[in-house]
Amino acid sequence: MPNIGTFELIIIFLVVLVLFGPKAIPRLAQAIGSGIRELKDAMSGVSREIERENAPPRVETSVPRESSDTAQPPNQDKA
Repeated sequence: MPNIGTFELIIIFLVVLVLFGPKAIPRLAQAIGSGIRELKDAMSGVSREIERENAPPRVETSVPRESSDTAQPPNQDKA
C-alpha cells in the first residue's frame, strides 16, 4: 500500500475543493461518515450472525426446587 505524504494530501484536498466547492465538503464528509458507520454496523451484524450459527447449542439445565410439602414455614402457634 503506497504511503501518502503531506504534500499528496494537500493536493487531494485542493482537487476536492475545486471539484465540489466549499459548501459541499461538509455534506460530502457527513455522507462518507454515515456510509462508513452503516458498513461497520452491517459487518458487526454479519459477524454476530455467523457466531450465533457456529456456536454450540445451549443446553438448559434445571435445578431441582424444593416442593411445597418439604419447605414449610416453622409453626408459630404460641397462643
